Amino acid sequence: MPRFSVIVPAFRVQAYLHACLDSVLAQSFKDYEIVVVDDCSPDACGPIADEYARRDHRVTALHLPRNTGLGPARNAGMGRAAGDYLIFLDGDDTLLPDALQIIADRIDATGEPDVLMYDYARTYWTGRSVRNVLAAHLDEGGPARFRLTDRPELLQLLMVVWNKAYRRAFIEAEGFTFPPGYYEDTPWTYPVLMSAGSIAVLDAVCVSYRQRRRGNILSTTSEKHFDVFDQYDRVFAFIDARPELALWRPVMFRRMLDHFSALFASRDRLPHHSRAAFFRRAAASCRRYRTPGAPVPRRALLRHGLLRLGARRTYHALSGAQRLGGRLRRGSAAVRRAVRGVALRAHYRVQSRLPLRSRDAVFAARGGGYTGSPAAIEAKVRELVPGVRTAWICRAADAHTVPTGTRHLAPGSFAHWSALARSAYLVNDAAFDRGLVKRRGQVLLQTHEGTPLRTVGTDLLDRPAAARGTDFEQLLRSVDTWDFSLSANPHSTLVRERAYPSAYLTLEYGSPRNDVYHRTGPADVARLRETLGIPAGSTALLYAPTHRDYRRVQRPALDLERLVRVLGPQFVVLARAPRLADPGGHRAPHPRIIDVSGHRSVETLALASDALITDYASLMFDYVNLDRPVVLHLADVEAYEAARGTYFDITTFPPGIVARGQDELFDIFATDHWRGSRSAQLRAAFRARFCPYDDGYAAERVVRRVFLGETDGLPLPVPSTARRAPSALPSQDGAGAGLRS
Repeated sequence: MPRFSVIVPAFRVQAYLHACLDSVLAQSFKDYEIVVVDDCSPDACGPIADEYARRDHRVTALHLPRNTGLGPARNAGMGRAAGDYLIFLDGDDTLLPDALQIIADRIDATGEPDVLMYDYARTYWTGRSVRNVLAAHLDEGGPARFRLTDRPELLQLLMVVWNKAYRRAFIEAEGFTFPPGYYEDTPWTYPVLMSAGSIAVLDAVCVSYRQRRRGNILSTTSEKHFDVFDQYDRVFAFIDARPELALWRPVMFRRMLDHFSALFASRDRLPHHSRAAFFRRAAASCRRYRTPGAPVPRRALLRHGLLRLGARRTYHALSGAQRLGGRLRRGSAAVRRAVRGVALRAHYRVQSRLPLRSRDAVFAARGGGYTGSPAAIEAKVRELVPGVRTAWICRAADAHTVPTGTRHLAPGSFAHWSALARSAYLVNDAAFDRGLVKRRGQVLLQTHEGTPLRTVGTDLLDRPAAARGTDFEQLLRSVDTWDFSLSANPHSTLVRERAYPSAYLTLEYGSPRNDVYHRTGPADVARLRETLGIPAGSTALLYAPTHRDYRRVQRPALDLERLVRVLGPQFVVLARAPRLADPGGHRAPHPRIIDVSGHRSVETLALASDALITDYASLMFDYVNLDRPVVLHLADVEAYEAARGTYFDITTFPPGIVARGQDELFDIFATDHWRGSRSAQLRAAFRARFCPYDDGYAAERVVRRVFLGETDGLPLPVPSTARRAPSALPSQDGAGAGLRS
């Protein structure tokens, strides 16, 4: 008897059925069967099901003689199912990798509940994936098993069949089946949850819920949407037949009103000629099943009241007024934005005609927070330049990162444009607002974000996938405003002077953001680790992959949960996801995976970690200053090179051990190769080539040259043999112990 029976009804989904079935057959958990129910589909669903049944004995193809609809097709699948648990998967949806293993583990951990509820992510035709916004209701805290009365908020989740696993013996004992017609999930999910003796939750995305651009049955205009009335009749009949469930009647009444209102408000579901009849049926159902007692949000009180009274014309007028009000509010907001934009431009022109403030300096960094080389330079300016007034541009959410004594400027504010117009010094690692017109006498320092491995600037002209619509004319106009371009090493100098051609002066002084690595002691590192929640004595691996230009949606290339299982309890992972990461695969945090994606300071994360796992991120060039191991995970190096391009072959001159696949990376850690002598040799050679000026004094050299005008007597780069030892970890005792396969 298999653990799971995965039931897949198929009707007009030939374009998606392969992906659906492949997502099940690719699962790491293998104890399952698949029952594909061909609901007399006129396309190739039947032959596809037969093909999979021939290829794999776990697949059964069941062909219905006539089209019965989704509910009866699922019933037919249940009739063939032999698994301990039933899982329903629509033919155009997919399971996420390892979903069945995660579901099986949770069922075992919770003592085989009648129903296990798990999460899903909506996946759009563009590739974008968005997790269920009510995922917090699946919090695994509290009792492992419970009744619905203990957690009634679960009814706020999407009431569909495919986000749950059902114990087959429970379903058969209760005699649950699906009715015909639209909205067949309604008289299944509510009764199942209300009568379940035990429910458990799994805070993990297990299903990718495809949002089809066209062709979704429930989005079509049809009178079949009237089936919703029969489905709620079945729900209330079920409650009335079981007196112990009477407490759910007010809740179901409220849910029914919400459902009817949503259907009536949807302008593309009901034929125009049938809307009045639908409203009358809805009002009749409201009168028949009215049961006060369930709280109703204030915004829905009037709508529900009109629905119960059958006041369709008043309801329609109210809805029209609300839509008109929304359009007026949006229109007035657009007018306000336009007027404010004109006022800001006029303000900037006036400020640009006033004298420069020779002691004012404005700083900013990509991402907004107080971080990177601009932050290191700003701190050194306040230390070395008497009478200076510094300001930092960032959003209100990042204002807390700005030091006391440094003015915070909100982007797009009048104060922001005044500062850009009148400050003598402008420092950024990205680009200021494109409306900036640099004045005579202003000094602009471009610090960049690190050493370039990836193709940058005008070198992206022949790489459209990476350029993504870059305005190269605007880019060059911005480059022409630079007075100084900061460089960390000769490699960066040569690359940027070609990729950003202009008349600026390159300052090959090192990377100020790396000064902290040479000036932070073990006690400070210990405090950082404690702040991040790294357990004492643990080995912390910083996982920081970079953005993939050839992917619209960023998905993790490394299975971190499997990694921590392989490494054992001595290890924790600090996971820093790239921007625009796909949330679809996220689940409740593993106790040894610490999500640091929102952490502003990557330097802090580097200091707190014992080793770095990355791919093509410029962080590797900075991290080697710490003389800690680096492991590169380059599973897609050919694709990355083709889309983005690199300035040298990182596989032939890496900062540490290279893994070309996930299993190879696991072996590198399991054999301790990640921190062996070869790793140290590679790291030393990499540091010698790319960190010749990173000695803890880069920011001082920059400030003395740019702000104080000193050209002689600048701090000379400290020879590598004479440099202060990089920031040590508070204790390395036992690091790496406890590895297991």
